[in-house]
Amino acid sequence: MLIFLTAVEGAFAVKSTTDDALIERIAKGDMDAFRMLYENVSGSIYGFVLSIVKNAYVAEDVLQDTFLTIHQTAGSYKPMGKPMAWILTIARNLALMKLREDGRVAALDTVQIEQEEAFSRIQAVEDRVLIEKLLTALDSEERQIVMLHAVSGLKNREIALLLGLPLNTVLSKYHRAIKKLKALAEREGASNAKR
Repeated sequence: MLIFLTAVEGAFAVKSTTDDALIERIAKGDMDAFRMLYENVSGSIYGFVLSIVKNAYVAEDVLQDTFLTIHQTAGSYKPMGKPMAWILTIARNLALMKLREDGRVAALDTVQIEQEEAFSRIQAVEDRVLIEKLLTALDSEERQIVMLHAVSGLKNREIALLLGLPLNTVLSKYHRAIKKLKALAEREGASNAKR
């Protein structure tokens, strides 16, 4: 189980250089800061958005829209010590808006993940397989909560605020998701041992 979540974290690791000062530099027009932000968090944002939209092309579009919005609104960012929460809020809102535009909100859990292209940002084949299993084994909210824990290191309260859910719901869904992932990892381990 720990290996499973470590693979998720490694695949979309957020570098710790994302801070309020970086956003302030972007607000002042510093393109090097903007490039650094993109390099540091684009994989994490892509993974989070993909967990919502379940479509590689749409996730790429939302990723680009997120960075355009960051560039345009960095001046209105209020330093709080958690720029990733601000960035992920932008990404989530854009992803949900895209789903509403495309009329896919009702069918969110039934959309098939485009296997090959959806995981093109994840280099190691083993990590791709694990991420695919993560995205398909959990329901939409569980997937988002686990990705927010693993990808951005947000705390339960922050995730509750970001997703607009009660704290107890986030806690129970996270624990339920971890149990599902643990069961999946045990099944996978047993089936691999038979080979």
